[in-house]
Formats: sequence, structure tokens, C-alpha cells
Amino acid sequence: MMEEKKQYAAKHYEHYPEGDFPIYLAYGFRPMFLLLAPYIIISIILWSFTFSGYISLPFIDDLLTWHIYEMIFGIGSAGIIAFFLTGVPEMFPGAVPIVGRKLLFIVSLWLLSRISFWFISFFGVHFVGFLNIFLSLYIILLIIKPVFQDVNKRHISLAFNLVALLIIQTMFFLSIANYINIDSFSILILALGFFIVLILLALRRVNMEAINELLEDENIDETFYARAPRYNLAIFCVLLYTIIEFLFPGNSILAYLALACFASILGILNDFILKDYNILFKPFIIYIISIILITATAYGFLAYDYLSEEFYALNHFRHFLTTGSFGLVFYVVMIVVSTIHTGRKLFTNFWLNLGVFLIILSTFTRALIPFYQEYATLAYILSSIMWAIPFIIYIKIFFPFLLSKRKDGIKG
Repeated sequence: MMEEKKQYAAKHYEHYPEGDFPIYLAYGFRPMFLLLAPYIIISIILWSFTFSGYISLPFIDDLLTWHIYEMIFGIGSAGIIAFFLTGVPEMFPGAVPIVGRKLLFIVSLWLLSRISFWFISFFGVHFVGFLNIFLSLYIILLIIKPVFQDVNKRHISLAFNLVALLIIQTMFFLSIANYINIDSFSILILALGFFIVLILLALRRVNMEAINELLEDENIDETFYARAPRYNLAIFCVLLYTIIEFLFPGNSILAYLALACFASILGILNDFILKDYNILFKPFIIYIISIILITATAYGFLAYDYLSEEFYALNHFRHFLTTGSFGLVFYVVMIVVSTIHTGRKLFTNFWLNLGVFLIILSTFTRALIPFYQEYATLAYILSSIMWAIPFIIYIKIFFPFLLSKRKDGIKG
């Protein structure tokens, strides 16, 4: 079986470029994850202590906009780069993996984009906007050819979502540059909705790979299918809610659209009920199910707030999506990719379980602040520390994988 897996993996790497490349530039996920984990830790800790008034970041004029943009587009763009540069050669046989100097250019561009936004008051909106938008456009141009060359257009929804995010990102910079009269905060909330759609699209593909890998390792003679209709229904509901909220904020129908999102996302859990085997309580399956549950919970709480007609907690409850969905997705996907794509078997242990638990605990601590406002400052700090610890765990366990060759001897 191990030999079959090796042959299967090698099939995706048969177009790997000739030459010797530093291991940290040997595949797209390696440098991005090496940078992303420390970036997440640094940015969230700085945010919470600055927002709480314990430290000051004088080079950042608009602290809240910086925090939201970097949590959505800063971290999100790193995920896009890692996912697509790693996934495209697998999704589209014949696509040449991007490695070496070209990969270094992309990673450097991402890093410069992050630095520029931190110092936007020094560099100016126009330069920073150009740099960040160019990065997004460049990634789209890299993947657009294999997507449209695919006869069945199986992954075209991913490309359309990236284009939508590029348009929204452009709107954001036009807004803060005062070229358009649209609130920049509402644009970032719009972006969050489209990132949730991208997460659902990516999760379907990651689930298929990771769970079937687990079934093979445990000699379970059954195939896991991430059913497209269930994901499509959830995506439709999230898109409808996101667009209506952007165009008609505060409209009462949003309560029912949020409930539709809640129900349709929960419906995805039906995929995990196999015909002959119960996999619901297997450790790694619980990780993936937690992402679905926390995302559904987010829309359930948003519906609750709309039905209460107070709208005082919407932006707190959205942290079920940012702290929760984003946190779990990045943590779990980084684990999956850093394991499978370095030629290893998926595994769980106490420390990885602790990481998932802390992200969930951090999410509830942060999102439910409206119910204990008197402890808000303490909740901000504790939730950020708990959110950072899983990525410290990731660094400890997986950086040695990222800095060494594939265990099965295949390039990349």
C-alpha cells in the first residue's frame, strides 16, 4: 500500500522542474507555512496588547482596519498562495510546480505586501494598494491557464472566487483612498463572506484527500465523498447572505438567510456518515468536523442577533468566522498539507488535540464578550494568547518536516 501511495504521489510530481532547489523553496507550501505561522502569532499578540492599551504601535494610524485587513487578506492571501501553488499540479496533471526563484519572488512579494500595509502611512495608499492587488492578480494569472484548459472545468469555481476577492480588495483600497464612497469596513465584511465561500470550496477538496488517506491507512474498504450538492447549497446560502448584508445592512431578512447558512453548513456533516463504518469520532475527523460546526455556529449567532433586533453583537459574533473558522482551517490544513505533502502519514497527538481545543476555546472567549463586557480587556488578551499557542505547537512539530526532504524520497 505504501508503494501504491508513493506511485500516486509521484504521478503528480512527474513534471517537477529539473535542478536542485533549497528545501524551503522546493514546493509552494513550504516557505508560506514557514512564514505564516510566526506571522499569525506576532500579529494577533501585537493586536490584542495594542488594542488593550498595554503597548503602542505608532506607525499604524488605523489599528482596527489594519487588524481586520491583515487577518482577512494578509493571512488569507498566504493561504491562497500555499493552497493553489501546492494544489494546482495535483488538480491539473501536467501543470509545472512553481519552485526556486519564481517561488521566492512570490513569497517576497507577499512579505513586502504585509510590511507595506503595516507602514501604509509611510508608503501611501496608492503604493500599498498596487503591491497588494498585484500580488493577488499575479497568483490568479498563474493558475488561470490550467483551470480553463481543463475540459470539465471542475475547479473553475475556485478561480471565480479568487477574481471576486480581487475585485473586493480593489474596492477596499479605492475606498480608503476616497475614490469611491463605500465604507471600507463593510467591504472587509464582504470579503470575509467570500473567504468563507473559498474555505468551503477548499475544504471539500482537502476533506476528500485527507479522509481517504486515513481510510487507507486504517485498511477501511470504503471511499469518502464530499458531496457537491451539499457544499453548493451552503455556498449559495453564504453568498446570498453576504451580498444582501453588503447591499442592505440591517435588513430583517438577514436573520432567515443566516439561519439558512446555519442549516446548510450543518448539512455537510451528512457526508461523514459512511455506509458501513462510523468515522465521526476518529481524532482527525473531529478536527474537520469542528471547522464545519464552528462555521455553522457563527451564522446561528448572527441570526440570533438579527432576531433580537439589537445588532449590538454582530461584530463580536463574526469572530466565530475569523477566530474560529479561519483559525481552525489554517491550523488543520497546515497540518494536513505539511504531513501528506512531505510524504508522511496523517497523525494526531495530545499537542495537536490541544491546539484544536485552544482555538475553539479562544473563539468562544472572544465571540461571547457581549455577555461579559466587564471582562472585555482580559478576554481580548486571553483569547489572542490561546489562539497563538496552536501555531507555536505547529512550529515545534512541523517546521522540521518543512525544512527536510520528503520522507518517501519524491521531489518537492
